[in-house]
Amino acid sequence: MTVPAQTVQTFAMVGIREDLSDAISNIDPTETPLYSRFKKGKCDNRTPEWQIDTRRDANANNKVVEGSDATNKAVTPTTRLKNVVQLFEGTVQVSTTANAVKTAGRANEMDYQVAKEGEALKRDIEARISGNYPSVLGADDTPGEMAGFEAWITSNDNRGGGAAAQGGFNTGTGLVAAANDGTQRALTETIFREFIRGCWMNGAKIPLVVTGASNKQTMSGFSGIAQATNDVKSSERVTIVGAADVYVSDYGRHTIIPSRLSRDRTVLGVDPAFWEVSFLQPFKRGKLAKTGHSEREMLSCECTLKSRNEKANGVIADLTVTGPVEEGT
Repeated sequence: MTVPAQTVQTFAMVGIREDLSDAISNIDPTETPLYSRFKKGKCDNRTPEWQIDTRRDANANNKVVEGSDATNKAVTPTTRLKNVVQLFEGTVQVSTTANAVKTAGRANEMDYQVAKEGEALKRDIEARISGNYPSVLGADDTPGEMAGFEAWITSNDNRGGGAAAQGGFNTGTGLVAAANDGTQRALTETIFREFIRGCWMNGAKIPLVVTGASNKQTMSGFSGIAQATNDVKSSERVTIVGAADVYVSDYGRHTIIPSRLSRDRTVLGVDPAFWEVSFLQPFKRGKLAKTGHSEREMLSCECTLKSRNEKANGVIADLTVTGPVEEGT
């Protein structure tokens, strides 16, 4: 169709007011499956300590003669553990002009940038607590570092060949060592089922399983995955269960969730009741010295990871990874 001469069209117009939505979409992943589920607590120094205890083994031959004197049972002392606090920070600098102009989607540029940095710091903590990181005591020129979940586990660990030396807490040094990586192998349902059985025999329940995208997809093909819908009463809504969200083993139900920040080469078997993120300094926001036509603010926190009992958890380590490499890999 021909446009009549001298018809005013938008392509040549000057002065059309912009149409900018006030809604800002942030596609950066902010899921923190471990940090969000672990208990939050407080600590009072850089190397907080706590104790764990164990029951004696069951004895089917616990029998005594009628009227005999009582015999004392051997008493096992508690185990004293510790981790090191790690100081996290994020600094934002915004010009005074940027704060003065009228913006779409946020009332104040500094507030908006600080909020974004707060989400980023939580992701930093998640990446640390889910990983195979050792604890580092720190010094006047060395930052302290907390040990992560994977480094704590020694009792229920299923590892590939060559991973002779485990990590775990060393009572002599008071530090947690990172586990050695071994030869990678493909994750199979047989490996997973044997892992769950071993954890159960050792007293663990493993209500939560966390892994990266590659092995999450592998687990979606396991035969033990729950059906797409759960049975419900006729008066209730049907609950939809996504692929590999729930694995039903001989030892219970295990919720499986993907994580962008844990290592994809490792499957974490988690009981959140036995972990705590303990803060020496909670999240706080403060202004830094002004040196010109801009403002600087710092968001920070100082925390560590407490393992209430590593035997309640487990890892399947040294797994092959297919597809793009993820942040925690």
